[in-house]
Amino acid sequence: MTKTRIQWIDLVRAIAILTVLYVHAADGIFIISSDMIMNYTLSSRIFNFVALFIGRIGVPFFLMITGYLLLDRTYDDDKTRNFWANNVKNLIIVTVIWTVLYVVSLQFVTVFYDSVNYSEAGTLFFSHMWYMPMIIGMYLSIPFVTAALKHFDVKTINNATLIFAILAFVVPFVSLLFDMFGVKDVNVQYSLGFSGGVYGIYIILGYLVKKGYFKKYSSSKLGILAIISFIICVAFQYYTFLRGYDFFLWYEFPFILIGSFTLFELCSRVKTVKFYSSVQVLSKYSFAVFLIHNLFRLPLLPFVVLLPFAEPVKVIILWILLVVCSYAAAAIIYRIPWFGKFILYMR
Repeated sequence: MTKTRIQWIDLVRAIAILTVLYVHAADGIFIISSDMIMNYTLSSRIFNFVALFIGRIGVPFFLMITGYLLLDRTYDDDKTRNFWANNVKNLIIVTVIWTVLYVVSLQFVTVFYDSVNYSEAGTLFFSHMWYMPMIIGMYLSIPFVTAALKHFDVKTINNATLIFAILAFVVPFVSLLFDMFGVKDVNVQYSLGFSGGVYGIYIILGYLVKKGYFKKYSSSKLGILAIISFIICVAFQYYTFLRGYDFFLWYEFPFILIGSFTLFELCSRVKTVKFYSSVQVLSKYSFAVFLIHNLFRLPLLPFVVLLPFAEPVKVIILWILLVVCSYAAAAIIYRIPWFGKFILYMR
């Protein structure tokens, strides 16, 4: 039975993996270069801040796709057990396999590259594997969340999502602002329980997009929100840098939520995707590339970082190399009978 492809979902999935590779290329170059360069140029710093915003929309895109595709279903006991067997069990096995592969690869790289710091290399190698236990936990909960959603009106679900979003995104942001200006330990003790935290909210937003709840908002207004979110993310990073405050842009930052969500909703309105055959290939191998790409990042870094170019140019070069090498490797491994599809978690 041939699965019906949703063109704009393939587009979002392709964008998501390309942005993830992009931010990992930027992280790699700027982490390694920081050992040699005490002061970046202003343009290089702004480039890095922009790269972080671009890269941080990738995971929300993947999570909203999950909510869009999986929460509008019906699960009974048999379907739930089948869902877990076909998804959760295989994800756990794939996670263990790739963790072992990365541990072995880390030993190999640090032996053959004497100049590579072991701790730093480990950070670069495993920087993406946090996603695996998180998505496994989300998949375990999806049948129960789906059953709950069917008992409530979309407006009720939206109101609950808004409250959870305030607790998960706004309250920590307010605490961050207090901390920046010297007011320490301003924290509100609460638990989001079974909501899945910030990642669960992204998944629920994907479901609300599926239900068409946000179609009443014009594309122009959503586009303006996306642009404002981008500007605030970049400006906030630069401001904290000037203040000497240690801030790391992550998925709980409210303007990452707003920016990624508005872009996702805008993509859902795309009727026909140009160059769709190429987009479909990028989408098909996206998760496989996510698993593979860090195997190439560290071996490539020592060569790219020494190129006689500014840091932004090095990032672009490394990003292109990661895309080409990772997709080539995924396509080759995929063609190994049975083993290829299983180890890459491809359907």
